[in-house]
Amino acid sequence: MTNRVYNFGAGPAMLPTPVMQKIQQEFLDYQGLGASIVELSHRLPLFKEILDTSESLFRELTGLPDNYKVMFMHGGAQMQFSAVPLNLMSRKSHKGSYFITGRWGTLAEQEARRYGSTEVLMDGKEFEYRKIPYFDISSLDQNTSYVHMTTNNTLYGTRWHEFPDTKDVPLVADSTSDILSREIDYSRFGVVYAGLQKNLGPSGTALVLVREDLLGKALPETPKLLDYSLIAESQSILNTINVFGVYVTRLVLEWVKEQGGIPEMEKLAEQKSGILYEVLDNSDFYISVAHPDHRSTVNVTFHLEHDQALQKFLSESEGEGLFALKGHAAVGGVRASIYNAMPIDAVKQLADFMKEFERTNG
Repeated sequence: MTNRVYNFGAGPAMLPTPVMQKIQQEFLDYQGLGASIVELSHRLPLFKEILDTSESLFRELTGLPDNYKVMFMHGGAQMQFSAVPLNLMSRKSHKGSYFITGRWGTLAEQEARRYGSTEVLMDGKEFEYRKIPYFDISSLDQNTSYVHMTTNNTLYGTRWHEFPDTKDVPLVADSTSDILSREIDYSRFGVVYAGLQKNLGPSGTALVLVREDLLGKALPETPKLLDYSLIAESQSILNTINVFGVYVTRLVLEWVKEQGGIPEMEKLAEQKSGILYEVLDNSDFYISVAHPDHRSTVNVTFHLEHDQALQKFLSESEGEGLFALKGHAAVGGVRASIYNAMPIDAVKQLADFMKEFERTNG
């Protein structure tokens, strides 16, 4: 483990070290079978136990109500940009409404136009997505099919701290980057989805939660692998599922439980982000991206005054074992993604590096 670095990449992101060690230990010979987990059929009872345990752990950790289905679906979060309108647009007006607070909301709304009409309720572009604009929820058209939001925005480091009450309109949340990092009342949502690659496991698959009354309403042209009712009915194995991804997710959920559950993850997220925001708030050298009232606790973003300083920062930080701090191409600068698996000591090391770099280069 001596060559391991602190991976601040936004995703695929750092996994807990005990989880990686467990994977390594079991990889060639899963539970004495003489075969790897990646070689096991998704139809075996052994895998069914992994799948069932993953679901029960998630329900236990989140308090997910019984009237929600838990599904694993192909394609990561972006595939849900298509699945959501395909499954929900048949309701009422055949229209999807979108809160756009960054790139992922924009892409989701654009994809939804393929299947019906869309309405942009608000767009933070006027603020360069540094803050989440106010929207008077009382003006929401109650005949819209659903309202879509991105709960945390990785590129700009912003997040919704409170969720709008959409009343009878299903609220849909892309929670890829902050799932399991804070306590959420899932009963307020119709659909919640998250790619595994930040707080749950490896990339390529999404965890999807759907309230049962929203099943069975897919548009006729919906592909079977995107039809929520078919996926729920088959318990996620309508075809060959990502066996390895579900296995890793189970290990991650077990690890979260061992750490004290989501309340502890939320507390640590606030502590870790607070350490970095304190450096930013006391600096004239670094320029924070997100407005203080809308800051994320899992993605901390900032700029330096000029590109030469940025490149030096990125090079020297990597030399210190602080890996993948480069910001998204659309935003630039620095992005420290500090999901659940990121130890607080790593964040303290980054904060110390930032202060020393400012001292010697400011």
